[in-house]
Amino acid sequence: MNICMQIALLFFICLLGQCISLALPFPFPGNIIAMLILFILLLTKVIKPEKIQDFTGFLLSNMAFFFVPAGVSILESYPIMKDSLLPIFLICLLSTIITFFVTFATVKLVVTWQTKHKKTVKGE
Repeated sequence: MNICMQIALLFFICLLGQCISLALPFPFPGNIIAMLILFILLLTKVIKPEKIQDFTGFLLSNMAFFFVPAGVSILESYPIMKDSLLPIFLICLLSTIITFFVTFATVKLVVTWQTKHKKTVKGE
């Protein structure tokens, strides 16, 4: 019964995100709103990670399975995309490299900030 409650809770948060999305005067994805709601609930400890761990663990361990429909869809779209494969490949490569360097810079900045912050806290 525990897993059913976890599924119900997460589906309710998804439904809430969709309802908020429909109520907004501008288009915004409901799943993003739902993730923000879940993040806030976890951050404020309204929901404890242990309370949803069984279902989220199942989702994480089977994540590759959820990408199968997207992969099949890409393969079905091959005739449409075959003339644009080189630009698509270059865009994927360039965006991966940019993401890598932005992530590196962000981590470096956060580590530097944390190191300085720890020194000021210890020095007080």
